[in-house]
Order: sequence, then C-alpha cells, then structure tokens
Amino acid sequence: MFLTHAEPVVDPRTPIESWGLAAVGVARAGAWRAPTDRVVTSTEQKAVDTARLVAGPEPVVPIALDERLVEIDRSATGYLPFDEFDAVVDAFFARPTVSVRGWERAVDAQERIVDAVRAHAATGDVTIVSHGAVGALLLASLSGAPISRALEQPGMGSVLTFDAVRWRTTDAWRRLPLPPEHV
Repeated sequence: MFLTHAEPVVDPRTPIESWGLAAVGVARAGAWRAPTDRVVTSTEQKAVDTARLVAGPEPVVPIALDERLVEIDRSATGYLPFDEFDAVVDAFFARPTVSVRGWERAVDAQERIVDAVRAHAATGDVTIVSHGAVGALLLASLSGAPISRALEQPGMGSVLTFDAVRWRTTDAWRRLPLPPEHV
C-alpha cells in the first residue's frame, strides 16, 4: 500500500523537506490507520508526521525511514509560487528524460521509487508513506503506462493499493476522507 502525505503547512521560508502537516492534514491522517504490519516512510517531515499518525498513537505498528522514498529532488529551485511550480511540474512530467530547471529527472525518480517500493514490499505487508509526484511515477510503472501527470493523486493524503508480486495496481487512487468535523 502506498500512501501520500497529507496536507502540509506551506512556508516559503522553510526548506520544503522540513514542512510539517497543516491542521487539516493532521485531521485527515489521524482519522486513518495503516492496515498493515509496518510503516516505512520518506524522511521528509510531512511524510514522517503522516506515518506517525497512521501508525497509531502507541504506535501500533513499527515505523522505519527510507531516504529513497523522498519526493522528486527540486532543491535547484526550492520553493516556487504555485503557478510557477505548477508549470514546472507540467514540464517535469512532459519531458521525463530531461532535468527541468535542475530538478531530478522523472525517469531517475521513477527508478528510485520503484526500487524502494519493490524492496519494502518484498519483505511483507507494508504501508509506504511518500509523496504525490513519485506516487504518479510508481503508478506509471505498476500500470505499464508512460510517465504522465494524469496519473497524479486526487489530493494529498491519497492511497494506492497494489499487488507487489504481479506488480500491478489493485485499485485506483483513493483519497483518505476527512473526519466529519472537518468537512
């Protein structure tokens, strides 16, 4: 199972990998429990926060960190205002073999995320907490489709289930619901 982090606090003054969860992200992730024996997460703070919430308050399941599960490397630009960011993301998916504005190439990020997910899924039942763009790259691999932005999650805090042996999806992206008091 692959879960994307919930909604973060976007702060242009803070490094992207250090962003924590916004209140709505805490509510979304906190209302769901990982239905697996363990959780492996990206080392980025928003993913770690999500993993801690879905693992349960004890935590009920153990949590491990894996740097290979981080989002695409966009340190060359850092934070970009939404419209500019959106245009660069479009270019990232449209030209997967090119480094757009110094960002990690989509084909390289795909290889990294696929290798990490295969390694963790091969060792048993796991919930992997990661990020949206690499989630779309994973979905392309699982479905045998070309890299495309059309494969992105419906929103932050979405889950994708897959069969690691047959290497295919078993369901489409599903967004974790918000608890009723946050709708």
